[in-house]
Amino acid sequence: MRELDAVLDPLQARLGPLEGEPLPLSGGITNLNFRVRLGGSEYVVRLPGDGSPLLGIDRTAERLASEAAARLGIGPPVLAGVHGCLVTGFIEGSPVDPREPAERAVELAHALRSFHESGVQLPVGFAVGGLLDRYAATVRGRGGELPDDYAHARSLTTRIAGALGTVESRPCHDDLLAANIIRSSDGGRLMIVDWEYAGMGDPRFDLGNLAVNNDFAADDEERLLAAYYGGPPTDARRASLKLMRVLSDAREAAWGVVQGVVSELEFDFHEYAREHFERLRSAAAEPDFEEWLAAAG
Repeated sequence: MRELDAVLDPLQARLGPLEGEPLPLSGGITNLNFRVRLGGSEYVVRLPGDGSPLLGIDRTAERLASEAAARLGIGPPVLAGVHGCLVTGFIEGSPVDPREPAERAVELAHALRSFHESGVQLPVGFAVGGLLDRYAATVRGRGGELPDDYAHARSLTTRIAGALGTVESRPCHDDLLAANIIRSSDGGRLMIVDWEYAGMGDPRFDLGNLAVNNDFAADDEERLLAAYYGGPPTDARRASLKLMRVLSDAREAAWGVVQGVVSELEFDFHEYAREHFERLRSAAAEPDFEEWLAAAG
């Protein structure tokens, strides 16, 4: 692959000769990732997917966030950035089990809190409402049509943002899917990877994003909040978490819609968006939804 060769040539001069063939890593939807062995050590080379900026991805922010995570011990070491590609150390490990993030909510809460308080300044912001507006403009600009659910999701983001109020922007991961959490082989600690959507935003989004994408039950959320804030959860924090779960689904659904017009990958983005719109509608129809809006902030 020509793009990979263009990255490997300067890397060999710095890290040593290529040994064996690069091995594609599965699991990514936006990028192509390869496991490579250079000079006796193993690395992961990420080739950015086409249209990454249209998805709200900033590669400088990704690198800075990845470096901060590495310094904190919650992400793999960052070796280089070559031609816009991120090169990290390969962490020997395994994907987490479906229930593992919830079972280890305390560990993840501490990891996220450490990153939020790291002080790293990222060059982009992250707010779901503005992101949905940019995604909608991209879809229309490419001749696509927005599904009827899109307007409902955008309206909900406005209501939720008003209820949550503003907090100090902190560096956030913003994409805490199970696929972005791995269990390292050196003691089984959890590592957070794939920081490409990182930006300065509301740290509460990471909590809701983690919870909804990993099927946290009510008691899992209680442990997550207690560990993150260092004390028993308040009603306001519980409500904020519930609302951030809804915002997370709004973002995921909109991401599926825009990917449907910018991506050339063989993936059913329409179905992905539909599933998240459906989950968003269900959450907004909960009898407690209005109470969450009143209690949050």
